[in-house]
Amino acid sequence: MTNILLAGQAVLDFIFEVEELPTKPEKYRAGAAQIIGGGCAANAAVAVERLGGQAFIATRVGGDPVGQTIADGLAAEGVNIDNLFRADDGNSSYSAISVDRHGDRQIVNLRGTGLGDPLDWTLPERIDAVLADTRWEAGATQALTLARERGIPGVLDGESPIPQALAALASHVVFSMQGIAHFTGDSAVGAALAVAAHRLPGWVAVTDGGNGTYHWKDGSVVHTPAFRVHVVDTLGAGDVFHGAFTLALAEGLDEGAAIRFASATAALKCTRRGGRAGTPSRAEVAALLRNGQTAAAE
Repeated sequence: MTNILLAGQAVLDFIFEVEELPTKPEKYRAGAAQIIGGGCAANAAVAVERLGGQAFIATRVGGDPVGQTIADGLAAEGVNIDNLFRADDGNSSYSAISVDRHGDRQIVNLRGTGLGDPLDWTLPERIDAVLADTRWEAGATQALTLARERGIPGVLDGESPIPQALAALASHVVFSMQGIAHFTGDSAVGAALAVAAHRLPGWVAVTDGGNGTYHWKDGSVVHTPAFRVHVVDTLGAGDVFHGAFTLALAEGLDEGAAIRFASATAALKCTRRGGRAGTPSRAEVAALLRNGQTAAAE
């Protein structure tokens, strides 16, 4: 089995389905609601598990009921939580999320307080790749440094703010559009990728939802179109993409093939409501890849 170390954020999501995203300071009625675990690293860890890998997460929660729910949810998915640290006096991270009828989402997140920087991790003898997010800089730094020392892929989920020193530790940085604009000061895909490639020693890419994924190769931009799917919920799609991409690299795929694998995984997630609850299985991803449809998402 392929072992992936993930370092970063784990939260609890309170998800509300609404017709339109709230815009005024008044009461809104949800058509449905769900409470489920979320967070960049946690969602990616669940994706790794459902796609056939073994996820080892390093993260922090508080000693509150929210933290216990987060831990229980990850364990139920098969994620190794030996390095999920509970700060007795800390407050866990949680989010209030509205998802509209188009599948777009609005997130209000409490990052968590008093969680500390526990870095005394217990790890298996073999780790095949590392994925870190920017929500826990000390943990991400340790994880990506470990990847460098072991000569394995070290992927950074490029959400802003992105410290230069942290990004430089990664062998691969996969930005969001907001992340690369913040990092480079340029919102045009080609120009931003060129700047990022110049500033960083590793491989760089940017995801743009239904417009697909762009990466820098041999001095030019390569575009991988998104899969055509009926989008009902984009929550967690980026996290799932990062988990699938990292697993694919660890399994020996090149970056182009890893992008396509991750794109199929994220596309299927977008066809289902409930954040990471909609993460597909390996068999479902394989079926979509065999079908071979690639185009802008509907």
